[in-house]
Amino acid sequence: MTDFAHILSYLCIFSGIFFWFWGTSALVTRRSVLFKLHSLSVSDTLGSIAIIFGLVLLRPKELPLLILAIISLALWNTMLCYVLAYCSSSTTRKR
Repeated sequence: MTDFAHILSYLCIFSGIFFWFWGTSALVTRRSVLFKLHSLSVSDTLGSIAIIFGLVLLRPKELPLLILAIISLALWNTMLCYVLAYCSSSTTRKR
């Protein structure tokens, strides 16, 4: 494995961690719950996928398992966001 691949993999991992913290920092704003939920779920999904892509570069033998993790993250995190947004919007309409 070349030095460029190591640098790229660590860059992906650290950018994923940055996305995690960036999405969490949106929770302290005075915006609506739906904005907070959207920014948190998008940054969490992108951060997790970036970290897993960095792991793919470090361990190419585990490619099928890590591809499965990326697909399941993209699907389940998106569906969970839709469910939480629907529940949040239905409770805000009742008030």
